[in-house]
Amino acid sequence: MDLGLKGKVAIVTGAGRAIGEEIAKSLAREGARVAVNDLFAERAQRVAEEIRAAGGEAIGIKADVTDWDEVTRMVDEVLTKWGRVDILVNNAGVPAPSAEEDAIPGQYATFAESDRSLWTKYIDVNIYGTMNCTRAVISHMIQQKYGKIVSIISDAGRVGEPRLAAYATGKAGIVGFSKSLAREVARYCINVNCISLGATPHPGQDERTRGRMRAAGMTEEQIEQALKERREAVMRNYPLARGLGRLGLPSDAANAVLFFVSDAAAWITGQVLSVNGGFSMVG
Repeated sequence: MDLGLKGKVAIVTGAGRAIGEEIAKSLAREGARVAVNDLFAERAQRVAEEIRAAGGEAIGIKADVTDWDEVTRMVDEVLTKWGRVDILVNNAGVPAPSAEEDAIPGQYATFAESDRSLWTKYIDVNIYGTMNCTRAVISHMIQQKYGKIVSIISDAGRVGEPRLAAYATGKAGIVGFSKSLAREVARYCINVNCISLGATPHPGQDERTRGRMRAAGMTEEQIEQALKERREAVMRNYPLARGLGRLGLPSDAANAVLFFVSDAAAWITGQVLSVNGGFSMVG
């Protein structure tokens, strides 16, 4: 099926690895020209190089989405290179912590115990990052009377999760922003939607966990058993996981993005699509 993406110009934020990387590569496989954004230049350049090696068109751009000047520079670079911006995927964000991967002290705390500095981290990247990138492209989309904006959120922002109040706030804010914007720009044939994800393990996540367990003195047998029990415990919360034998994949998110930015979704705006294996079933 031709999705109508050949020659379209897309910016994907936070695309240097994991879900963002798969979204960028999926768009490129459909013929879109992709600006791969990441906070780290080497990540953005690696993904862009891999897209080009596969026969696609891509450039890597380092930019902090919370910095307005860097965001406008990124968009200017894309406009100079390709002359337009048709698609924006707001994927950059601060991931949810887990009890086992409490990389920042106090990150997995109750709200009553939370540090205000962590609130800022979630709000700045998730909300202001999305608003900055959208504001930087929206005038161009209005002028060309065409645009697709998709923001990646989490089910925590739709149904709430304990110990994730600040994270959920950042993701929920994107929903309100997207719905309001969708009403403003629909007259210009600009579609604005959100994709809400459930558990989507990142490549290498298990290996990082193994490293921490080895450092704690666990044997390889104990580590594998612990990882198996942890996966099984998480999968019990996802109805489809029991049948498919897996949690979410980056390709699940990428497929939903392809739909929203394609001609098949021309009559859809202001919506939130859960790609979550049935974790939550919000009406």
